[in-house]
Amino acid sequence: MSRPVPTPNFDGRRALIVHRPHVLVDAIARQLAQLGIRHEVIWPDLPAGFVADASDLLFYDADMGHDGQFPWEAGHIPMPAVALIGSEAPGRLAWAIRMGADAHLLKPVGSGGVFSALVIATEAFARRSSLHQELDGLRSRLDRRQVVAEATACLMLQDNLSAGAAYAILRRDAMLSRLSIEDMAERIVSQLRGGHVRHRP
Repeated sequence: MSRPVPTPNFDGRRALIVHRPHVLVDAIARQLAQLGIRHEVIWPDLPAGFVADASDLLFYDADMGHDGQFPWEAGHIPMPAVALIGSEAPGRLAWAIRMGADAHLLKPVGSGGVFSALVIATEAFARRSSLHQELDGLRSRLDRRQVVAEATACLMLQDNLSAGAAYAILRRDAMLSRLSIEDMAERIVSQLRGGHVRHRP
């Protein structure tokens, strides 16, 4: 069963509109004001030393935008992002997608649409952030599994043990030291790489 999506409250948040001055920007600004969102219009580039906040909201021009406008890598926008799309040229759409748009708003912008775009963008951003965290966790677990395998191989070679016996020693030493198996493995590998004699608990 899918979880319900709560309606977000945007009151007090900040929106960055990366777009040249235009009636489109005025239309977005009016809708943001109705939602209690303050805004800043920035063009062509974000200022040097700009620090993004995950609570910020981003609108960016997909028609005239370019990679150099942003201090982050493509696909890693650190806030919910709405692409402002006027041209449906494949290259422009591909750029908007590559940048990591969470939602889009078609030009010209009238008296509505901003709220819906922000609701979709914030939900997509939350899911994107969760996936990135999960991926980072999986990578960390994979790296730590590799050190367990390395420590097991070191014990096998040092004490002429089978893989099962070496792993049993690793697990026992971890329990006696009140460490995780991964932390114990890192300690063993570090000791052996440094040429130190390993002292068992």
